[in-house]
Amino acid sequence: MTELAALLQPDKGQPATTLALVDKAGFETWMKGQPERMRRAAEAQGFKGEGFQIAILPGERDEWSAVLGVADAGKLSPWCLAKAAESLPEGTYRLAAGGPGPAMLGWLLGQYRFDRFREKKEPKGPRILLTDAPARIADAVAEAEATILVRDLVNMPAGDLGPAELQAAVEEVAGRFNARVTVTQGAALDQNYPMIAAVGAAAVPARAPRLIELEWGDTRHPRIAIVGKGVCFDSGGLDIKPSSGMRLMKKDMGGAAHALALAGLVMGANLPVRLHLLIPAVENAVAGAAFRPGDILRSRKGVSVEIGNTDAEGRLILGDALTRAAEEKPELILDYATLTGAARVALGPDLPATFVNDEDLAAALLAAGEAVADPLWRMPLWKPYDELFSSDVADFANASDSAFAGSVTAALFLQKFVPEGTPWAHFDTFAWRPSGKPGRPKGGDALGLRAGWELLRTRYPR
Repeated sequence: MTELAALLQPDKGQPATTLALVDKAGFETWMKGQPERMRRAAEAQGFKGEGFQIAILPGERDEWSAVLGVADAGKLSPWCLAKAAESLPEGTYRLAAGGPGPAMLGWLLGQYRFDRFREKKEPKGPRILLTDAPARIADAVAEAEATILVRDLVNMPAGDLGPAELQAAVEEVAGRFNARVTVTQGAALDQNYPMIAAVGAAAVPARAPRLIELEWGDTRHPRIAIVGKGVCFDSGGLDIKPSSGMRLMKKDMGGAAHALALAGLVMGANLPVRLHLLIPAVENAVAGAAFRPGDILRSRKGVSVEIGNTDAEGRLILGDALTRAAEEKPELILDYATLTGAARVALGPDLPATFVNDEDLAAALLAAGEAVADPLWRMPLWKPYDELFSSDVADFANASDSAFAGSVTAALFLQKFVPEGTPWAHFDTFAWRPSGKPGRPKGGDALGLRAGWELLRTRYPR
C-alpha cells in the first residue's frame, strides 16, 4: 500500500470522527436540528456554512465531531474536503452522510507538502478518510500521485533538475511499467533534431540537450503521442529575460511534467493504446555557443526558421518533437507546454489556453475538463495570423514583431509541425499557482492534466 493509499480506507464501521457537510442553503435547517451546545459552539466559531469553514463540535463525553462548510452539499467538488485534510488533527474520519466521491482527491492533495529542502519539516500526522466506495480509491490515488509528480518536478530548483534529472524521472516512471526509453543527444541530436540542439547548445556539458522518448503498449492498439516542453531553465538566451521574468523559470519544464504524469496514468490504468511520450529537454542558457537572433535553424521537418527572439525557444524544441511524433502516424497528439505569458495575460493562472484542430476533439476535451473540475478555455487557431511569422530569408520566423495574440501565434507555429488531418490539442498551461487555495498550495501544480486524462480514459476505455 502506498503512503497516499493509506489515507483512504474502506468504511467497515471502525471508530472515526464524524464530519457533517453543510452549505449556506441548508445552514439554518442544520442549526435548528442541533443540540444547544453544538449551536453555541458553531456560533462561537463563526460558522455559517460557507465554503471551507470548519467548526469543532463537542460530544457527550470526550468525543468531538466537526462540521464543514461546502459550496453544495448535494454535489461535492474535488476540493471541498481539502481544507479539512490540511487542518484537522491526525486521526480517522467519516462523513456523517453519503460518501466523499470526487472529494477524495482533495483529501489526498490537502496533505501535500514540498518540504524536502527544509531543515525543520512541518509535522504532519495522517488524516485518514473512510469511504463507502472502496473501488474508487485506486483511481483517486492515481490522480493524486500524478498531480504530486507534477508539483514535485515543477517545484524542484533548476540547479537540482536539469535535462539529465528529467531523463531520470522518465526512466523511473518507465521502469514501473516496463516501458522502453530512448534518449537522443550529442551528434545524433545535432543531426536529427537541430532545433532542440540549437536551443540547448549554450548549456554546460552536464546539462546537455536531449530528446527523451518513452514507448509502451501493444502494437495492435491505436497509437497516441503525448509531448511535453522540457526547458529546465529559461534565461531567455541572448534575448535575456529581466530578473523578475527569470525568477520562476525553473517551472518552464512544467509541460514535460504534465506529459510524464499523464503517461504514467495511461500506463497505470493499462489503457488499450500504443503510447509514445516525447520530451525535448534543454536549458536555454547564455554562453558563446548560444543561438542568436537572426540565425536560421533547419528543423527536423526540413523547413527553415529564422530566429526573431531567442526567448521564443519552447516552440522550437516542440517543433522537432512534434515532427518526430507525427512520423509514427498517431491517431491523436496532445502537447503540454508553459509556452507563453500571453496566455496568462488573457486567461490568468487557472485556465490553460487550449488550442485544438479538430471540432470533435475540442468538444470532448472541454466536456472532460468540466466533468472533473479541471477547466480549460479554448482559443482560436486563427490562420490569418500566420502572416506574422513571415521571413525574408527563411521559410518562416519563430516570433512576430507584433505584441498581439501571443498565445495564438505560438500555437500556430506548433501547428506547422502537425500533419493536416491528425487530431491535435495544445495546452498552454501555467503549471504554477501564485497563491494558495485549499488542496492547491502556492507553487507548482497540474492544470489541464486531469482534463487530458479524463479525455483519454473515456476515449480508450479498458
